[in-house]
Amino acid sequence: MKSGPENNLKQNIFFQLFFWTALFLFGIVRNYGEPAVGISSEIIIYNFCHWIFQIAGANFIYYFLIRNFFDRKKYAGFSLYLVFSLYMISVMNRIFIVYLAEPFFINVPKDSLLSIFTDISYLLTHYTFPIISGAFIFISVMFVIRYKDEKENTAKLQKEKAELELKSLKSQLKPHFLFNTLNNIYSLSLSNSEKTSESISRLSDILDYILYKGPENKVSIAEELAVINDYIALESLRYHEGRLKVSITNDWDSTAVIPPLLYLTLVENAFKHGSGNTAGQTEITIHVSTDGLCSVFQIENTFEDHQNDHSEGIGLKNIESQLRHHYRNDFIFKVSRENSNFKVEIKTPAAL
Repeated sequence: MKSGPENNLKQNIFFQLFFWTALFLFGIVRNYGEPAVGISSEIIIYNFCHWIFQIAGANFIYYFLIRNFFDRKKYAGFSLYLVFSLYMISVMNRIFIVYLAEPFFINVPKDSLLSIFTDISYLLTHYTFPIISGAFIFISVMFVIRYKDEKENTAKLQKEKAELELKSLKSQLKPHFLFNTLNNIYSLSLSNSEKTSESISRLSDILDYILYKGPENKVSIAEELAVINDYIALESLRYHEGRLKVSITNDWDSTAVIPPLLYLTLVENAFKHGSGNTAGQTEITIHVSTDGLCSVFQIENTFEDHQNDHSEGIGLKNIESQLRHHYRNDFIFKVSRENSNFKVEIKTPAAL
């Protein structure tokens, strides 16, 4: 597999070959459109000589001056070196043509070096302006490409950051969930209860869901409710008859989907802060509904008045973070507390 820098270098080489070839051909075609000039071997040679220094000048300005001075906001140094560089490149271009190129196809007196260095107006008109025009087009295209690459890299980094944050949230959830569930099984095993094997079977189904469905981006509400039923059955094994009352009503569309573990975390939270911290009877009410456009999950549990940290648990913070990751701001997350009832409502789009 090729690394990123190698691919970037290869892409840059292909781009420059295409760009400068197209610019050279454009210059030839432009001369062809002028009847008084036409296309001759001399015109092609002159264009080629200018073309070489356009390439060198544009790359020097972009990769050295812009990267080392302009990008670092050293504008005074950039301006000074730019003027000096354009002058020197123009001089070298003229020397190259006069002393190396022209002797092969034309017999004219050579301009002296002093004349080449001091005839500023001729340099500007015939050498500097062509270099500037080619460099301007090249640098403009490079800035567009750089802006596009930076935008894509920023989006990629944001996506990777969001995925890492989501993995972190799920890694926090799983140990927390397993800790509570294993405590339940441990309590049953101490009393040699016949319900121990049943609780292990329920836990196996829940672990299977967490391990294989948890890493996915979405699951159907039906799958989430199935594991919630397993969880409730497992939790209910801990309590004497009449100690816990759980009621579930639903009216959902089988095509509706949600992020995995979204509803399960709220059910776990209700048990933890409801029946887990209450000596008397606890009621937990769950309602799920969808209408094709959105899905609504409501869960309400009773709790004792002395509890003050119900809304500060890690579960609710994880839920809000996951909602923001998956739905941005297109969701409703309500947490309310009234007398001895704690209620959470989530409303999300039916499709993810």
